[in-house]
Amino acid sequence: MGARLRIFLTREQDRTLLKLRTTDVPQKVKDRAEIIRLNAHGWYVEKIAAHFNLTLQTVREVLHKWKSKGLEGLWELPGRGGKSKWGEEDIVFLEECLKKEPRTDNSSNAIF
Repeated sequence: MGARLRIFLTREQDRTLLKLRTTDVPQKVKDRAEIIRLNAHGWYVEKIAAHFNLTLQTVREVLHKWKSKGLEGLWELPGRGGKSKWGEEDIVFLEECLKKEPRTDNSSNAIF
């Protein structure tokens, strides 16, 4: 068994991570901040993984990202998820269509 993975936080870092719980950030970011805080307060990787229902590897990755990137490591990398298939010209076309005919057949005031 290797050495325990342990994070040490300054008071300011701990306060910053704690404040993330009350801000408008994605839930994953809040969970990652809490993972780091729990580890800094003495929780082992196994206990944190069980608490969040995560794999040990996921918890270790969060801790390693904190060590290498700090606060920036809490957020997802850009480019994740599906790419937009709508181009600027598509949006302009739709806006023009709505200007010409603002009502649709599913409008609540449509006459049938």
